[in-house]
Amino acid sequence: MPELVLTLQCPDRPGIVHAITAAIVAVGGNIVELQQFTSPDSGQFFTRIEVHRAEPAALTEAVGMQTRAFDATFRVDDAGRKARTLVLASKAGHALNELLFRTRSGTLPIEVVGVMANHEVLAPMAQFYGVEFSHRFVTPETKATVEAEIRRVVEEQDVELVVLARYMQILSPELCEFLAGRAINIHHSFLPGFKGANPYRQAHTRGVKLIGATAHFVTSDLDEGPIIEQNVVRVDHTMNVSKLVQKGQAQESQTLAEAVRLFAEHRVLADGHRTVIFR
Repeated sequence: MPELVLTLQCPDRPGIVHAITAAIVAVGGNIVELQQFTSPDSGQFFTRIEVHRAEPAALTEAVGMQTRAFDATFRVDDAGRKARTLVLASKAGHALNELLFRTRSGTLPIEVVGVMANHEVLAPMAQFYGVEFSHRFVTPETKATVEAEIRRVVEEQDVELVVLARYMQILSPELCEFLAGRAINIHHSFLPGFKGANPYRQAHTRGVKLIGATAHFVTSDLDEGPIIEQNVVRVDHTMNVSKLVQKGQAQESQTLAEAVRLFAEHRVLADGHRTVIFR
């Protein structure tokens, strides 16, 4: 039988853990890891449980029956199954390369079904990793058609996660709603400061001492979705703009890859405008 991951959330009240564990025992499952958290802000209870020796359909039915009174939402996933992922990109290749390298090396549990870009410069990189690549230049006139193609691929390829690997296009509110809770973006940590072009040059001019990156869910509020992962690195006056860009791109790549790993391992649960991360 596959190793399973059960994730569940509901309004907090007594008896939830008892009901869940009773369901697992009833189907002969064995709990090998259990994490839980109750948010004092939202009053929601969250848990992630790894279960061995249980049949997925039986566990799903048992948990549903035992937690019906708690108004719970839950998922039962095969821990060994890789998340089917579509990557959107533009010209910068650092984040895409990190994702594809980690996928090939087996340290990122995703299956990249394709790379879609609005420029063709990253085609050789995708070809090197043996990943299907397509590109379509986005203009105001073609934006709706391109987004319709993204939706088609997501639906036909059973895509579970869309990753914006420095995709320099703003998604429409309609596409954001369609991808809600299953699209991750990455940006430098200067926001909301240093907006627009050349943020690292702006940061260099202001003499910043910390740079970093933020990975978050995509929403129609630009760069303001629930945060999944953040990292920073210290910089100083000896570093020129090129060095800042180099360090910043490294943080972007690593932060995005870690956010994707957390999502693919079913460690990210939404709590309103925040996330609960079970590491």
